[in-house]
Amino acid sequence: MRVLLTGGAGYIGAHTAIALVEAGHEVLIADDMSGTSPEAVRRIERLTGGAVPTLAADLRDESALREFVREHAPVHAVVHLAGLKAVGESMAEPVRYYDVNLGTTITLLKVMASEGIRTLVFSSSATVYGTPDELPLTEQSPTGIDLANPYGKTKRIIEEILSDAAAADPELRAVSLRYFNPVGAHPSGLIGEDPHGIPNNLMPFVSRVAIGSLPSVSVFGDDYDTPDGTGLRDYIHVTDLAAGHVAALEQAEPGYDVFNLGTGEPVSVLELIAAFERASGREIPRQIAPRRPGDVAASYADPSKAGEKLGWRTTLTIEEACRDYWNWQSNNPKGYAGA
Repeated sequence: MRVLLTGGAGYIGAHTAIALVEAGHEVLIADDMSGTSPEAVRRIERLTGGAVPTLAADLRDESALREFVREHAPVHAVVHLAGLKAVGESMAEPVRYYDVNLGTTITLLKVMASEGIRTLVFSSSATVYGTPDELPLTEQSPTGIDLANPYGKTKRIIEEILSDAAAADPELRAVSLRYFNPVGAHPSGLIGEDPHGIPNNLMPFVSRVAIGSLPSVSVFGDDYDTPDGTGLRDYIHVTDLAAGHVAALEQAEPGYDVFNLGTGEPVSVLELIAAFERASGREIPRQIAPRRPGDVAASYADPSKAGEKLGWRTTLTIEEACRDYWNWQSNNPKGYAGA
């Protein structure tokens, strides 16, 4: 298949691009480059051994997107990862998050309809579950109730849009993948997470402490009802996550479906820090800070549906994720900007 990968130069997108090519698919990338660098595309091409046509534009620009798709027709499917993704930022800039995340999706669906593209895999998020009533989380767990931030709300609204679109078009194949916590990097050390400014997520923050560019890690809350008092999360290696996109794309059926992508094995904040210390051989200073608003004590997946229907399972551990992330960070201390 020839696959349009929106947000394909980003952290998850770059790994998904490689996984798609390795599975025998052709990839086109559309990305406004606001959260990444053109260097990521050059490294994708280096790892895959071929050119990857790329549109550097805001996906809300319908005419530019349609022209790009027509230029590379036929396009058989879309994997949609483009969008804003920082939870804290979404609290400060909710209108921007609704505008970008919903706007890109609606524009994409319009272009898909006009160009006869009938398969879509969407990068949703476990944030749609809000505060869990029961664990592990299954695809039947309640969603959209008391969501703590606009980022999660945009993901939930997009899921509803896709469900409605599939109900109206019997030929549409739409799949939402509810990610848990992506971590790790490509084993080559050539592509990885490259957050601008102070990282929002735990592993890149820990990694920057290990490399010496940040002084210490703040552990937000050590009084949760968990084994060591710190939050439990489901950390999934990004290459396992990328493989999940390939499986969803290849197994997509008419209608709408949703799958959790996680390991089902929760890891605490302190456990992740300790694993990164082992991977890097460096001590990670940490300090206890107050709980953050909106954080939950624990969140982890039941990924069995993806195993049963897609034949997908995770293969990599948190130790391997820390190893690969440290390999990326130590070889690229300034991210893609150091290339």
